[in-house]
Amino acid sequence: MSPFAVAEDIVREAHEQAPIVVVDFHAEATSEKVAMGRFLEGRVTAVVGTHTHVQTSDAHVLRGGTAYITDAGMTGPHDSVIGVRTELILRRFTTQMPVRFEPAEGGVRMEGVLIECGADGRATSIEALRIEE
Repeated sequence: MSPFAVAEDIVREAHEQAPIVVVDFHAEATSEKVAMGRFLEGRVTAVVGTHTHVQTSDAHVLRGGTAYITDAGMTGPHDSVIGVRTELILRRFTTQMPVRFEPAEGGVRMEGVLIECGADGRATSIEALRIEE
């Protein structure tokens, strides 16, 4: 089933319970995330992309009052390859053999977004946040 059809149903159900609806769209392709933001524009408070672990610099409010960012980023050790010890990932890519992932340490950062909206659920601002240890 298409994520767009699923989103349609979930958003309709969510609006029966609250005027503020935030969609976390966990997808690999940026084009899918942008398309979902446009698809839900004006119908949800925010569409926040996740999955790639790399915070994007495109946080903005769409004309319809929906806050949008392609990827909110990652909370965890940034001196790594998306949270995993660098040497393990390099071994995996250079040998093409599986390795057990182990979390990296140090360089911890918290990334996300701060969204403001009115009681009607329309977003008025979105700001990407990054807090480093």
